[in-house]
Parts: sequence; C-alpha cells; structure tokens
Amino acid sequence: MRGATHATWAAGAAALALAATACGGSSGSGGGDSSAVLSSSWGDPQNPLEPANTNEVQGGKVLDMIFRGLKKYDPKTGAAKNMLAEKIDTTDSQNFTVTVKSGWKFSNGEAVTAKSFVDAWNYGASLKNNQKNAIFFGYIDGYDKVHPEAGAQTADTLSGLKVTGPRTFTIKLTQKFSTFPDTLGYSAFYPLPGAFFSDHATWIKKPVGNGPYTVESYTKGSKMSLRKWDAYPGTDKAQNGGVDLKVYTDNNTAYTDLLAGNLDLVDDVPAAQLKNVKADLGDRYLNTPAGIIQTLAFPFYDPNWNKSGSEKVRKGLSMAINRKQITDTIFQKTRTPATDWTSPVLGTKGGFQDGLCGSSCEYNPSEAKKLVKEGGGLPGGQVKITYNADTGSHKEWVDAVCNSINNALGNDKACVGNPVGTFADFRNRITQKKMSGPFRAGWQMDYPLIQDFLQPLYYTNASSNDGHWSNKDFDKLVNQANAETDTTKAISLFQDAEKVVRDNMAAIPLWYQNGSAGWSDRLSNVALNPFSVPVYNEIKVG
Repeated sequence: MRGATHATWAAGAAALALAATACGGSSGSGGGDSSAVLSSSWGDPQNPLEPANTNEVQGGKVLDMIFRGLKKYDPKTGAAKNMLAEKIDTTDSQNFTVTVKSGWKFSNGEAVTAKSFVDAWNYGASLKNNQKNAIFFGYIDGYDKVHPEAGAQTADTLSGLKVTGPRTFTIKLTQKFSTFPDTLGYSAFYPLPGAFFSDHATWIKKPVGNGPYTVESYTKGSKMSLRKWDAYPGTDKAQNGGVDLKVYTDNNTAYTDLLAGNLDLVDDVPAAQLKNVKADLGDRYLNTPAGIIQTLAFPFYDPNWNKSGSEKVRKGLSMAINRKQITDTIFQKTRTPATDWTSPVLGTKGGFQDGLCGSSCEYNPSEAKKLVKEGGGLPGGQVKITYNADTGSHKEWVDAVCNSINNALGNDKACVGNPVGTFADFRNRITQKKMSGPFRAGWQMDYPLIQDFLQPLYYTNASSNDGHWSNKDFDKLVNQANAETDTTKAISLFQDAEKVVRDNMAAIPLWYQNGSAGWSDRLSNVALNPFSVPVYNEIKVG
C-alpha cells in the first residue's frame, strides 16, 4: 500500500483479475470460542488512524477492522461488493446517486448516514487537512477548489457532493468514469461520525468506526487492543472476541514468540525462518500469491537522480541485481523475480505484462557496468539503499542486493545498506524528502486493478509517488485510461503507460511477493485475503 495511495480507476470484473489466486487457510474449522482474544504481530502505523490519511499497511490493517464502507472487497476474490451501499445508480457514468443502507451505526451509537460519507470525503479532500489520500477524491467536481495544485484554497467542500436525504447523496465527477463505484471499498472513502469533527483530539486517541471491531486501547510502541463489537450490524461479524496487535521491531522476535506460545499469529514469516517454517509449524503455515511487488524507488527531487542519462544508471543497477539467486536463497522461492511493475495476480486479461522489463531486469554484470559508466557513474560514487529494519526481513535482501551490485560493478563499496530503526521513522524520512539514494518501496495493492499499481506510484504528485517522479506522457495515458469506459481499452492504455515507466526505469522492480502467515494451535480458519492481510474477523480461537 497501499495502500498502499491515488486518483482511481477500476474494472467492473475485478474478480477476473484474481481468477488464478485463491485465499489460503488453515485446515481446521472448529466452532471456537467467540469471546476468546487472539494476538498478532504488528508495527506502529506512520500516522493517526484517519481513513484519508493512512496509506501504509500497518494502519490499513486496523482501519479495515474498525470500519466498513460503501463497498467491500471480497476476501477470496477481491471483487468489489456492496457493503453499506444499498445501490449506486448512474445513467451517464459521471453523475451517481448513492443510497446508504438503513440500520447502520457507529460503535458510539451515531447513525451512519449520507452525511457521514459526504463530511468524511470533504474532510479528506481539503488541502487544509493535509490528508495523504486526498487525491482519491480528485475526480469529484470541485477538487481543484478545495485542493488546488497551487495558490490558495477557495472552497471548503466539494461541489460535486450533495446530501439529498438522510440516506442519499449524489456524486458529480469531472469526467465519465464508469467503474468509479468499484473504488469505493478503499479506506479513504470510509464514513466518519460526528464525534470525529466535534472532538477530533479525543477521536484520534481512540478512533470510533462502524466495523466489526472497536479500539479498546493503544500504547504506541507496544500494543493496540481491538475487541469485537457485539452490536455490529453487518453480516461479517467477528468470530472471535478480539485481536491484540503487538508491536514488534523485529519479525524474527515475533516468530520466536509464536513458537514459544507467546503469540498466536505472524502475518509475515521472516526470511531467516523460511527454511524451518514447515518443520516448525506443519499445516499451520500459509504461503499464497498476493498482489505485492517490491521495488527500489529513487528520489527524483535530488538532481543527481533526475539528470540526463540517469536512467542509464538506474537500468545498470537493475541489471546488476541477480534476482533469481536472491529469491531462491534468501526467500526460499516465496518471491518471484519481477518482469514488470504490476503483479501476476492481475493475469494477462487484467493487464499483467510478463517480460515487459526485458533485459533491464536480467542479471548482466558487463552491461550493468557499461550503463552505469555511460550514465555518469553512481552519484557520489556509492548508492545507499535505505530501508526500515524493524519488519519485513529487509536487511537480508538489501545486503544481498548490495553484494550483487558490488560484484557486478567490481567495487565492494559501490552499494551499502542504510537501515532506519522503525517503519514510522522510515516513512517520515520519505515523506519529508530526506532520501539521497534508492530506498525500498514495497507496494500492496488497494484493489486488484492495473491502475492501482501505476497511478498511485508514478502519476505526478500522486499520494504514494514517494520518489516524486513526473512524466507528462505517463500522466496523459493514465488520464485517457481513466476516461475510457471500455475496460479492455482502458487496460491497454494503462499498459502503454507502464511502458513509459519501463523506458525511464522510474523504479527498479525486484520481485513479486507471496503472502505468508504462521499461527498457533489455538487458531483455526486462518486465511489471507488477496492483499496479504489476515481475515481477522473469520479467525476462530480455541
């Protein structure tokens, strides 16, 4: 993510994109104790849990537990299905009328109404609120007034949003966008209660949502306790009593705690344990395809990485990385060398272009050395790959990538790892534009569509364009794709846009990642959704 991060486009047949992807799960399916609480590994989110201000995985996990939106992505197929939306009508693919289901409430007792959505979206879009996911509202009429690219904000609310009744509101877009409703399952579009606005400071300390769980307590750096909301009106009620999300700065420690009986669920088995995990856990281990790609991003705000010829340096570095060796040895084949900038879970019909990267993603030391030299050499004579050291086994693969680069370039100091202690600190350095060289940029899809792998990451000023790359040809193709109501044509235009990413090596694709999880014998019915996140509400305990 994520999440992931994004002005949006979606294909109506979202399930098609995941036709070959199944959601794994434990073999057990006992009744369980609906009041028992499970514990799961976690990392502190970067920001307070405002839906429109969370675009990373750890915060996203919580939002998806404590909120429900107009749409919900099926945990098995990823298809966008109505949740709080009773219906979303349109006659022209530009003007939509939304009817919200009756009977829904927030956990503080407030009713979820049309106003709950409109107020939340207006807040998220407003420049003065500085929300990271503001661009998600970019196609709604009036966005240029509430969130101008330059100059002063001249409106507080989106002119394209109108509350027309307690349960109805209208949306006017700036252009035709036939599958806009399918984007509305993303967390940026969640509703907010009046308490969010009337006592914002209190809400931030203890967020109130309308999902199957409520926040009981949160101690930064330690634990967030979530508990089942008994009055939750949805059909996807929690099958357990709650989840304690325990913060770990090293997922090897989390794995050790799992084996020792001090933790119930690890949703990212560390690379160092992959050789042992089947022997340790047997059928309590899950490894399943997911919409995740790992890349190396670059700080294009640094002139050293954005000058003429620098694309040759980036391509040279890409060709200096032996992806197969790293995925085989470090990741025990739970990763697959990347050949494009999306994910195989999309399938060819969904836009996946196997082999698009071509020779630029193939290990070729002599050509790598040649290209780096032709591009003017490494800025400062060395690249430092920055990564967070607390989760994801990043040290192992960054060290391996640097060893590969050093061997290819014949210089044992050409590349070094640059660890940052925590994920939150790492993200803060990125958003504050403090990167001076390549940095790890894993992406977990928000929804299974080619648009989500491209526009959020590479469109000018998109919310997850952490390297601040900008290309007019790419932007133009994305705009054309978003306006195209024919799904096949839209996908083709996005594929053309991806070729622009390739030609400029806007980021180095490394490998596609599977989702993995290991759990204790207390749990059953454990599964990961296509986004590689545990389906917490379906887990049974005892």
